Amino acid sequence: MNKSVLVLAIAAAFAPMLAQAEAGDWVVRARAVNVSPNEDSKLGRTVNANVANVMTPSAELAVSDKVIPELDISYYITKNVAAELILALGTRHNVSIHGDALTTVGNQDLGSVNLLPPTLTLQWHFNPDQMIDPYVGAGINYTNMLDRNLRVGSGTLAGSKIKIDSDSWGYALQAGVDVNLKDGWLINADVKYVTIDTDVKLKNPLAGGAWTKIDSLDINPWVVGIGIGKKF
Repeated sequence: MNKSVLVLAIAAAFAPMLAQAEAGDWVVRARAVNVSPNEDSKLGRTVNANVANVMTPSAELAVSDKVIPELDISYYITKNVAAELILALGTRHNVSIHGDALTTVGNQDLGSVNLLPPTLTLQWHFNPDQMIDPYVGAGINYTNMLDRNLRVGSGTLAGSKIKIDSDSWGYALQAGVDVNLKDGWLINADVKYVTIDTDVKLKNPLAGGAWTKIDSLDINPWVVGIGIGKKF
């Protein structure tokens, strides 16, 4: 069979079955995502300024990666414009001290925190009526800090409580692609950059147990995922 005829035959076979997005459509996607913090910590400098000279200025808080399930719901306002609500489950991250050259406190694990980060984005879909539909988006994020208590395990401040002090509002940037299949099904790949910042405080034994700020922590994760979806 001539190649051009074969291509036309394949296109004709798939075109009627592809789910073409229209205004008023809903899409539900389920993804597996890796949440990779791009943290910025000033732990050593802030501790030494507000508590005592117990760390080297290079000491930082490190936040671990986590793979979690994610559910999102999109509504097409127009053929090309969709609003997406991203409902990730709580994501638990280990928190530790890295880069401290002294043994007064030293590098150590502090425990874990649980973050719940619902995000709303507005997307522009470039080819909603084609098999390959790339999109970009931007929006807002609210991160609820759950189970936010940590503890120093060893050193001069051993046993001292540490808490993530506040929830966070930030922005989110997004890019991805939908591969439209038969009967409204699609495969999705997606990447987001989310800004999350909070204060970290220590129940300071050197100040009568008063809560003292020890860091302004920016977590700012990259969220990379792949999954499936269905148009309705």
